[in-house]
Amino acid sequence: QVQVVESGGGLVQAGGSLRLSCAASISINSINRMGWYRQAPGKQRDLVATITSGSSTNYADSVKGRFTISRDNAKNTVYLQMDSLKPEDTAVYYCYIDGRFVRYWGQGTQVTVSS
Repeated sequence: QVQVVESGGGLVQAGGSLRLSCAASISINSINRMGWYRQAPGKQRDLVATITSGSSTNYADSVKGRFTISRDNAKNTVYLQMDSLKPEDTAVYYCYIDGRFVRYWGQGTQVTVSS
């Protein structure tokens, strides 16, 4: 059973920062792609950021310049650093890890940004 545990969400004021963590119970050394989605109430789940095994990154236009995705293979963890947060960033954030046969998902962590 693969465990993917997210943490770091919370309530912040607009302009503030949070760092989300996603810790896997398996080695991520050979995981080609990991990333983060988010979903606000009543809206679809949108891709926020991805990172490859070579540390190549991609971001949704809405978060470029504000969010940074990174990975620490030694800790089997992927991070999402979120700066200059806006109320429209409010959502449940889900990390994912693409295994050989399965996409593993975190349980989700709530991020709420007040104006």
